[in-house]
Amino acid sequence: MKKRAKILLIYTGGTIGMIKDYDSGALKAFNFDELLQNIPELKILEHEIDTLSFDDPIDSSNMNVECWVKVANTINENFETYDGFVVLHGSDTMSYTASALSFMFENLTKPIIFTGSQLPIGDLRTDAKENLITSIQIAGLQKNGKPVISEVGLYFEYKLYRANRTTKINAEHFQAFASLNHHPLAESGVYLSVNYNALWRPNRRQKTKLHTGFNNEVLILKIFPGINAKTVEYMLSKPGLKGVVLETYGSGNAPSDEWFLDILKRKISEGLFVVNVTQCIGGSVVMGQYETSVQLKKIGVVSGKDISTEAAVAKLMYLLGKELSPKVFKTIFETSLRGEMS
Repeated sequence: MKKRAKILLIYTGGTIGMIKDYDSGALKAFNFDELLQNIPELKILEHEIDTLSFDDPIDSSNMNVECWVKVANTINENFETYDGFVVLHGSDTMSYTASALSFMFENLTKPIIFTGSQLPIGDLRTDAKENLITSIQIAGLQKNGKPVISEVGLYFEYKLYRANRTTKINAEHFQAFASLNHHPLAESGVYLSVNYNALWRPNRRQKTKLHTGFNNEVLILKIFPGINAKTVEYMLSKPGLKGVVLETYGSGNAPSDEWFLDILKRKISEGLFVVNVTQCIGGSVVMGQYETSVQLKKIGVVSGKDISTEAAVAKLMYLLGKELSPKVFKTIFETSLRGEMS
């Protein structure tokens, strides 16, 4: 007899958990204790579903490290009880939170699937029901008594992505996310098709370990034509700053002006960690390919390769929390820990 998977559905906040009050027209938080009554399709799923809702739902714009830890601790406290987890989250910062959880859970052996929607669950044309139902199905997928997915995923509009490879690309279309540097893990159509070759494989002989010691003294510095010395100096002189995600052009190129390189070199020598990622949503940083990136490599800027900005921010906070030496930091950042880079 096929085993019924136990799934914990965690509502953190976001559009998916809203329903319209047709008397006033306003959106209000959905009561997830009445989930089966409002989404009768869930009754025919073969999985056993429990729900947990944050007392004060969080708009994704208000997400921070403390919220990430709260989500991670909630999963960790229930890890042995359930076979899979579905996290309902606002779409705006979903890639950041989901990327962070991928680093928090070392050697993850069960699925954590993030999803949300562009329209509220009570809306006539909502994408919420399909995203929710399929996410639960994916979280419950098993083969030979073990979970098929053993990583943090993000499901939206018929595609499951590795969460730390995603970026939100559209605020209006149902296809809100993209993962240009990694194939989808699964696609939903008439059948649910899993791309087994794209899945992350955990070491099942080791237990899952939770890391919550993130250091959020970081910033993103996006290079643009006309950026000047005063701006860069001011931003990189923030008291307590530990790390910078440097968003450069194309394959990792930045201005070769002497003032720019001098500021970076000085800050790096003072202990600042600088990671180079591309502004493009697809492609990779290849420092040294062009003259405009050769000097960045020489002064100690770390290559983010094809990591997304969202995953780079999460990974930077995660590694800064380990208080590593510059040499060890560089080695580990440039190594794929959870499938976040090629």
